[in-house]
Amino acid sequence: MNNSVGNTARLLGAGLRAVLVLTVVCGVIYPLAVTGVAQALFNDKANGSEIKDGGKVVGSELIGQRYDLPLKKGQETPDPDLKWFQPRPSNGLGTNSVNTQYKLLLSGATNLAGDSGAVKDKDGNEVCDPQAEDGLCAQVKAARDAVIKDNSTADFKVKPSDIPAEAVTSSGSGLDPHISPEYADLQAHRVAEKNGLDVKDVEKLVDDHTDGRTLGFIGEPRVNVLKLNIALKHLVAEKG
Repeated sequence: MNNSVGNTARLLGAGLRAVLVLTVVCGVIYPLAVTGVAQALFNDKANGSEIKDGGKVVGSELIGQRYDLPLKKGQETPDPDLKWFQPRPSNGLGTNSVNTQYKLLLSGATNLAGDSGAVKDKDGNEVCDPQAEDGLCAQVKAARDAVIKDNSTADFKVKPSDIPAEAVTSSGSGLDPHISPEYADLQAHRVAEKNGLDVKDVEKLVDDHTDGRTLGFIGEPRVNVLKLNIALKHLVAEKG
């Protein structure tokens, strides 16, 4: 009996010591070590890839932002502020119906199939239904029409064939911070007109803020919209 109690006590003691040691090692020492290494070697990335302007954090390199006018009475969706470069559509972002006290940033895709809203033509090919009011086809058509309307100026007319795919489709997360150089160039005429700038200056701004493929072969050239708009703000102030 005494041996049994003694063995049990030793096992409990060993178990408690193991819990305490593992708690300190895994719950204190390891997190502090990882945090220290991350802060020392990857300070920018460890802190959320923050973008600063005028000494203030204005966003992250990893999360897209919208550039809209204030919401007008009766509007459900604000109009885009056309003096800024616009990001990709964010159709995947839902509304926060769980706790309406806070405007949460919701990430997600539309989950619509590629043939959502499509019909078959006389040859049996699937085409977008011109009368569709919902589905992927309707969203893409509405986005295409908006891109043409918003970016056409007196001396520059946008053709449907000029519009890159990401200008009318949202990313899987709905939070893509980048657009293609082609979409940025397409917006340059409108941005220049709205801000009283020369188109060549705005196009140079796009070129200066175009990132190439990672390691020269991974991904596609891209432009971070927030960084580009910060540079645009400074250019407007400089020219003004």
